[in-house]
Amino acid sequence: MNDILIYFFMALGLSMDAFSLALAYGTTKISMKKKIILSITVGIFHFIMPWLGSILGNELLLNYIAKANYLVGVIFLILGIEMFISRKEEKKGTITNLASILLFSFTVSIDSFSVGIALSLTTKDINMPCFIFAMTSMLFTFLGVNLGNKIANRFENKAEDIGIAILLILGIKYLFF
Repeated sequence: MNDILIYFFMALGLSMDAFSLALAYGTTKISMKKKIILSITVGIFHFIMPWLGSILGNELLLNYIAKANYLVGVIFLILGIEMFISRKEEKKGTITNLASILLFSFTVSIDSFSVGIALSLTTKDINMPCFIFAMTSMLFTFLGVNLGNKIANRFENKAEDIGIAILLILGIKYLFF
């Protein structure tokens, strides 16, 4: 039971990126179908990435994990800039196709890869923490896009600016901190 509580708190930490980015994308008024698909895909990635990390957790990969933060930061900055440039266009949402859903899911799940490496050193069964990570991130993604949508409805044009700011702040965080 104690391990489950620890895994849940780890899952909360891992889900914050998904929540923040989902909040930003929610301001672009994503359809309910895309919200569900996005949330499930993020959950799947939050299961797969730590699982892969636990399998591939050897010395070679440990040397490259720090560089993953730069990749995530650049992706967040690109997404924020793209939202800024296209914000005046009439659109249904920037999550428009499978590629954008997969990119979103990969981006918010990459940090769980390194957690999988660490867990491989401390636990024999990686499936339980991966399941908890998946369920928590799926829930937080769904909550984020819905809350972002409510913000968008309440604050109209300012909501997308808030979403852009969140993306840019996350990009800078990953690049420099």
